[in-house]
Amino acid sequence: MADIHSFESMAAVDGKGLRYALFFTSCPLRCIYCHNPDSWQKSGNDYSAEEIFNKVKRYKPYFKNGGGVTFSGGEPLLHANFINEIYPMLKSESITYTLDTSGSVDLTNDVKDALLHADLVILDIKFHSPYDYSKYCGGDFDKFMNVGRFCTQNNIALWLRTVIVPGINDKKSDIDKYLELTKDFNYEKYELLPFHTMGFFKYEKLNIDNPLSDCPPLDQKKLLELQNYLNNSIKANK
Repeated sequence: MADIHSFESMAAVDGKGLRYALFFTSCPLRCIYCHNPDSWQKSGNDYSAEEIFNKVKRYKPYFKNGGGVTFSGGEPLLHANFINEIYPMLKSESITYTLDTSGSVDLTNDVKDALLHADLVILDIKFHSPYDYSKYCGGDFDKFMNVGRFCTQNNIALWLRTVIVPGINDKKSDIDKYLELTKDFNYEKYELLPFHTMGFFKYEKLNIDNPLSDCPPLDQKKLLELQNYLNNSIKANK
């Protein structure tokens, strides 16, 4: 059984093609820009692997152009055992899965198996130094680095993502540091995402302190500028 926060039946930004996205509850991190603080704790919505499989396979006709299932969260790799349980069911229907993860877990055998069976891993590269990672996420910097290295060593398809927060990691010098950090990762693409305020109401509803309550959303023009700088830097280093 696994505790599920929510589902999205026709997700288009959580991997390749159209996808059935499943969001687990629980996360070991407390990122200051988290837009789903309601996923930190269990929701009480427990499902078996078979129940999830039966939901997913109804959408198989839509899984074209590389579509499939995306396991997200919360932190999906906290539920690696569940993912490994459902994997043979998905495989029996030729349905692949993507892991959208912060990599903030130990590389146990269950976690390794869940990564190895994934068609794609989307790894969230949150901050480029152990100090900032600890300050803004409260997590272990080495864990996500180990996940990135494991994916590279085992030729697992890898995408990288980083949320850009105004005043924290929004300079070109920050982008240079992210590129230096991930220079040994073998990834297909690196995408920057804008900090937004759409989840602020959840902090109020849950009576949780919002450390970025006065922070504006990232300007789209700034995001495009940094993404172009990132893309050009990657091309120049190839």
